[in-house]
Amino acid sequence: MQDLHLNPNIGSENIEQEPTRKGYGEGVVEFGASDERVMVLTGDLAGSTQVLEFGKKFPNRFVEVGIAEQNMMGIAAGLALSGKVPFVSSYATFSPGRSWDQLRVSVCYSEANVKVAGAHTGISVGPDGATHQALEDIAITRVLPNLTVVVPCDYIQTKQATIALGKMVGPAYFRFAREKTSIMTTVKTPFEIGKAQIFREGTDVVIIGSGPVLYNGLLAAIELEKEGISVMVVNNHTIKPIDSETIIAAAKKCGAVVTLEEHQIMGGAGSAVAEVLAQNYPVPIEMVGVIDHFGESGEPNELIEKYGMGKDSVIIAINKVLSRK
Repeated sequence: MQDLHLNPNIGSENIEQEPTRKGYGEGVVEFGASDERVMVLTGDLAGSTQVLEFGKKFPNRFVEVGIAEQNMMGIAAGLALSGKVPFVSSYATFSPGRSWDQLRVSVCYSEANVKVAGAHTGISVGPDGATHQALEDIAITRVLPNLTVVVPCDYIQTKQATIALGKMVGPAYFRFAREKTSIMTTVKTPFEIGKAQIFREGTDVVIIGSGPVLYNGLLAAIELEKEGISVMVVNNHTIKPIDSETIIAAAKKCGAVVTLEEHQIMGGAGSAVAEVLAQNYPVPIEMVGVIDHFGESGEPNELIEKYGMGKDSVIIAINKVLSRK
């Protein structure tokens, strides 16, 4: 197993937390300082998407489009086709949600080098409620040809992904959250687009998760180890192109899979994993995520528990899939 230099405080009550959106804000500033082609566009959400600092440092490369997400995507496509590297910054419910047609035609069909950053994803957006809780964005982006789709697991990895996707040539979408979440990686943890990471070895069942909610999978694995159940945990941060090799190898080793995501289970990261295994190495699978519901207003952690993505829900799914093994 590759040494991923993971946070030694995983499982501790004192584990460090930061919002993943902060990683995006820091990432575009760092990458923008190294490449003058980088531009940032936002739809009246500079503060929420953490791109205010980019606007202060590089005002001539910062565009406040206003509440016009569809126009923003078209502008970004034009900038990309003119040689710029634009980052489109908005809530995921608006971009790619509201601007999906422009993403499909102006960006993906044209193979425009646009990076779409979707903020406030998942149920844990909290009090903003269903209209602002993106639970469908993975499903509607991973079907688009030419588009890379990435779901970083924490603040550090979001910064790494921002820079890596900026350097990559081609359309990309990546999502991040509003609230502070546990930091699982360190600055020494490598990040490679399209390469899943084994966060924990195991032999009885594998959790293949995406995004900050993966931390609940790690907590479940730690608890079940005390009961003699060996749980592998895989960070499947790239939904497209998906790392089929790692997923198949994990399924062969463990013989049972639980997917974990803060997204609808239909069409999301779990569906992508199931597609790989259905074609290559079918095993029992249980999916942990939102089950055909819109969200609601509430405290982030309460919503995670109510909609079945907490540690205990992961343990229930593991026991269920083991009974089918």
